[in-house]
Amino acid sequence: MKPIIIFGKGLFTEIVNQYFSDTPGYEIAGFTLDDAYIEDATYLGKPMLPFSQIEQSHPPDQYDMFISLSYTEMNKLRERKFQEAKSKGYHLRSYISPQCSMMSKYPIGENCFIFEDNTVQPFVKIGDNVILWSGNHIGHHTEIESHNFISSHVVVSGQCRIGPNCFIGVNASIGHGVSLGRENLIGAGSIITKDTSEREVWVPARSTKLEKTSDQFKL
Repeated sequence: MKPIIIFGKGLFTEIVNQYFSDTPGYEIAGFTLDDAYIEDATYLGKPMLPFSQIEQSHPPDQYDMFISLSYTEMNKLRERKFQEAKSKGYHLRSYISPQCSMMSKYPIGENCFIFEDNTVQPFVKIGDNVILWSGNHIGHHTEIESHNFISSHVVVSGQCRIGPNCFIGVNASIGHGVSLGRENLIGAGSIITKDTSEREVWVPARSTKLEKTSDQFKL
């Protein structure tokens, strides 16, 4: 496989770099950013390259790319850079952790990153530019469309559809057969049991703080 240029800098990029570096078959050639954001010639021991010239210095017939941006602007920043890299001719490499239980035989899209301990059941379809953080359950016959970010320990039941550009917070649950509209923000701990429309925001009721202190309870 071709060496990878990673677009990005920061905590998520550090994580992506370690996962790629620790998994056989992936070679990191360097990093890239928009020119105005480059502060040093190297990053994490590799060259930091201007994105405006990347196809000249590291042509797409010799290198792949990965866009390591998180969920800024409901994943739209990552989507824009994904499209820019594609317009330059790059294949966007995806990553599936060896510790993921991938039971779907459908190929995943480009620029996906699937962390450890995800359970992806049979007949699940995953589009481009999808991030599944660790420990999620993706139920059978579900479709996750492109440019999504699903945090840790989310349950997506069977036969669901996740529209593009959604963010689903930790410990959220999506009921069987539910469709989320595009650009939904599903807060941590939310339980969604009916279809949603475009750009909806769902948050659960807040936990209640009791007046008693912990030493007043017999545990």
